[in-house]
Amino acid sequence: MIAVSSPWASERIAEPLGDMAKRLGAEVLVVHVSRPSGGQMREQEQADGESAISLLRQKLEEKGVNVQTLLMFSDDIARAILNTAVERQVTLIVLGLTGKNVFARLLAGNVPVELIKNTKVPVLLFPPDHKGGI
Repeated sequence: MIAVSSPWASERIAEPLGDMAKRLGAEVLVVHVSRPSGGQMREQEQADGESAISLLRQKLEEKGVNVQTLLMFSDDIARAILNTAVERQVTLIVLGLTGKNVFARLLAGNVPVELIKNTKVPVLLFPPDHKGGI
């Protein structure tokens, strides 16, 4: 499972993850979780999520990787990812960090920490400035 937060994050991790998934013969579930909001904000959140998922799906499929996608809304992003991982019996959770500043992360909650603390599934984190392969 690859959980992406933005089109920027999708762009950053597409190449190394595509190569890794191809080498492993892995099937990939690309997930985006947004916090529920109303009106125009929800429309923008949904559009950003769809864009992030679509971009990563296209890049992975170009490498011959089998991809499924899922767009969700939840107040608890980490819990939504964890529940999906259990339901889908995933073997690895991958996150591409967005590079948000510390204050923004405090407001949004620290999804990577919550995932690591609450799962038995390995979690692979890509730092925002990652430029190499895997």
